[in-house]
Amino acid sequence: QGPRLRTEPVDLVLPINSPNQQATIICDAEGSPTPQYSWSLNGTLIDLENDYRRRMSGGSLIISNLDKDRDSGIYQCKAFNARGAVLSRKASVQFAYLDNFKTQTVRSTVNVREGQGVVLLCGPPAHSGELTFAWIFNQYPHFVQQDSRRFISQETGSLYIAKVEPSDVGNYTCVVNNTITEEKVFSSPTPLVLRSDGVMGEYEPKIEVHFPDSIPAAKESLVKLECFALGNPVPEISWRRTSGVPFPSKVKTKNSNAVLEIPNFQQEDAGTYECIAENRRGKNAARGRISFHAKPHWFQTMADTVLSIHQKLFWECKATGKPKPSYSWLKNGEHVIAQGRIQIENGALSIPTLNLSDSGMYQCVAENKHGVIYSSAQLMVLASPPSFSKSPLKALVKARLGSEVILECKPQASPPAISLWKKDNEMLQRNESGTLKITNVSRSDAASYTCIAKNQFGSASTTGRLLVTEPTRITMRPTNLEIIVGESIVLPCQIASDPALDVSFSWAFNGQLIDFQQDSDHFERVGGTVSGDLMIRNIQLNHGGKYVCVIDTEVENLSTSAILIVKGPPGPPDKVTVEEITDSTAQLSWTPGRDNGSPITGYVIQGRTPFTVGWQAVETVPEMVNGNTLTATVVGLNAWVEYEFRVVARNNVGLGEPSPASAKTRTEDTSKSKHNRLNAALLCWGKVITHLRIIVPKSIILTLCSLSQVPSVAPKRVVPRIVSATQIEVIWEAVPDIAERVLGYEVVYWEDDTKPDTVGKVRISGNDTVVNITGLNANTAYYLAVSACNTAGPGPQSVPINITTKKPPPDRAPLNVQWSMIGSTLSLHWDPVLATEKESHVTGYMVLLKRHRHNDLNYFVTNKTSVELSLPGNDNYLIQIKATSEGGEGAGSEPVHIHKLSELALASCLRFAIKAREKKVAKQPSSIEYVHGSSLLPLFLCMDFVSTHLNQELKKKKLPCQKLHPELNRLSRFVGTILAYVLSRFKVCFESFCCNPPNMQGRKS
Repeated sequence: QGPRLRTEPVDLVLPINSPNQQATIICDAEGSPTPQYSWSLNGTLIDLENDYRRRMSGGSLIISNLDKDRDSGIYQCKAFNARGAVLSRKASVQFAYLDNFKTQTVRSTVNVREGQGVVLLCGPPAHSGELTFAWIFNQYPHFVQQDSRRFISQETGSLYIAKVEPSDVGNYTCVVNNTITEEKVFSSPTPLVLRSDGVMGEYEPKIEVHFPDSIPAAKESLVKLECFALGNPVPEISWRRTSGVPFPSKVKTKNSNAVLEIPNFQQEDAGTYECIAENRRGKNAARGRISFHAKPHWFQTMADTVLSIHQKLFWECKATGKPKPSYSWLKNGEHVIAQGRIQIENGALSIPTLNLSDSGMYQCVAENKHGVIYSSAQLMVLASPPSFSKSPLKALVKARLGSEVILECKPQASPPAISLWKKDNEMLQRNESGTLKITNVSRSDAASYTCIAKNQFGSASTTGRLLVTEPTRITMRPTNLEIIVGESIVLPCQIASDPALDVSFSWAFNGQLIDFQQDSDHFERVGGTVSGDLMIRNIQLNHGGKYVCVIDTEVENLSTSAILIVKGPPGPPDKVTVEEITDSTAQLSWTPGRDNGSPITGYVIQGRTPFTVGWQAVETVPEMVNGNTLTATVVGLNAWVEYEFRVVARNNVGLGEPSPASAKTRTEDTSKSKHNRLNAALLCWGKVITHLRIIVPKSIILTLCSLSQVPSVAPKRVVPRIVSATQIEVIWEAVPDIAERVLGYEVVYWEDDTKPDTVGKVRISGNDTVVNITGLNANTAYYLAVSACNTAGPGPQSVPINITTKKPPPDRAPLNVQWSMIGSTLSLHWDPVLATEKESHVTGYMVLLKRHRHNDLNYFVTNKTSVELSLPGNDNYLIQIKATSEGGEGAGSEPVHIHKLSELALASCLRFAIKAREKKVAKQPSSIEYVHGSSLLPLFLCMDFVSTHLNQELKKKKLPCQKLHPELNRLSRFVGTILAYVLSRFKVCFESFCCNPPNMQGRKS
């Protein structure tokens, strides 16, 4: 194996006065034999034998006694062994330093008027490495504090004062700091004095600090723009994009808006930015365009390749980048020139006719002005005589009478060998593919078969014997049955087979293989070599379904199935509710449970009170409640007693489990008259005389009293919480024990404090002290109050509280939803959603996932614009994406339909393939043409499905393809007769594709 770089050198910036005076540039590679290394500096090979300051440790270069002039430059590592050589990325080594300011006692005095703007220049000394700047006012440690009037540019180091005030008079010293060496140097003081000829009048802003007209910015970098203006009054700074697109939340401003920061710069951040300085005398603006650039990044590379002599090589590499990268090629670290047999065009390398000297390590190099990347691969050109050491014919091959058998001749040879076949001593017709196919096998086909392979370097042969067996027959099959829960049965599965065959039986239940050890309490296989009967003991309801007996031999796979219906007592009813109650009756309703295979014939109502022992049957109207009735009236109850009720269903098998108990409900008091209901009064009056004008004195006040009084205390500690743009959650403290009875709470809410017609009410019963109010208007102020209530009505309200709902979620759906699928992994990507000023900011995205013919809905939340999902099982899926925000969920994207190839699709495509073959569909070139005589896309889809699932099974057990046949036999137990037919007739296809199943990325059908 040629060398592979595991760790490559990186750029270094070293302090010029580094205390250890040593630097290490790392380079590490793997390969067989172990790679050796060499280094170059600025393109010149370093002579490590005669250089006492430089040495290697492994593949890393160690430099001692660092020297700025001799050690600065571009370094590159080369790893090589007998198989070839590769170059690392180039890494720069630089030295950071900071010189002192030129000796000077004091700088020139700066004279300005009060109210005038001024710029104090720093003029940093010679340096290398990133600098930061600060200014001292008069004496250390009094540093100038930046605000809207004063700004220190980290680009030039100069101090800008927009409007000078008397307090600014003094001496200013520039402090320069090197972030690498951590050195600081101080300039001479610059005196600032006020002129005596008056105060500067007001004037419009003058921008002194502005960014360039064109700013290149690297992908994912931090971009900083500076902008500051002099003026009187002090100007205010603001920023905008000339396109009108609002800034994303990641964009920040600092130092009173003088600095704009754009972290993690991306393509969508590019554009023209404008800084605006404004005071009451006018405004000025500065503009600059930020352009996006990115160093190269691979999205297609080469892979190691093994080819025979005289074959053709074609490699292509592709990279993204801005500007677009250019390509070059290296072989063993040296540039490849397009001449003779070698052709190079736009990232593609081709050699039409290979020879042995073409072996080696190749590298594709992609480069633009922002970076260089390398991709490497090994080419091995082989020349060898045929050999069957890795793929001999099986010594004994068994085939069923009348079936089809395929004998494969796959020698290792370079160049590929020509194959010939012999039957005993008889030469057969030459077959270019090397595969011998025998259709409709007869007894006369039993013989020894020899494959002879030849190429220009030699020949080899392999021999195997074909044994023809009698077909296996199923003599006793299971039949569909109905059985009562708790009983036991035996499902028969018996055969007649050729004595030369090894037979195995297995059973599958609803598509899953039965584990007789794990499920030994209920399942047991009984019988001998010709019987695979299944005994099921103590059958339960969950044992109902489809049972498949699978018979496996070396030459064929058979199956037979039966449906088992298990009947049992009904399941428990649900949602038993007391709809109405009097002093002696109760009106009940409920929902039915499962009938468990036998229709429900009736219901029994049971009740209990604190005075009864357990549950007892109660009298009902109707007396016998039939299976189609879901309501009943319980009669004969006692007054003012707390009752619970439950319902039991029955069918022809027996009584089922009882339902959950209803809520406790008290019957009424018999002392009440038929008119004297709670919270009601009976009033009587005489005949009304109309059209008369009557003057009467004030009437006597009549007071009507209900049987109970409203609560006298209002709830306290009312706390609202905003849930979304249309929903508020309200929590309060329960009313303490008071004389009046509290049966629940009422929440009243309205849009303004004048209580117009926008009042809404929510009432809850019981002891709950939390309620959700929905259906509200977005970004709207609401007032709300809570009161306790009972049958007499609501009590006093709590103090009204004001709360405002969130802005609405974005009304734009995610666009440009793209997806791809590899195996069972689905990758999704979409464009981001940008909220307007009147909408809530996007906080993330919700991916909704629904399986075909299923009611359950799964969802996944992410703060990115991409997600990877694992889709279990073979099914169709519906996917929708929504933006999420504090205001709730936004509009959903157009639904995405994901189709996966199922067992039913497999059977359909197989039937199509067989019909197409019978009709002799015209042949088209195909890599699987030798399998069945015609290139059929449906059959390829069948192989894709089966080989993908078989590959997953093989990976779990870590089996090589040579051990495929037993795994094919095992897999066939899962999928029944049709898939077994496919596996038995096309094993060669699956051996060819199983370890590398076809990648049908992004398929939609």
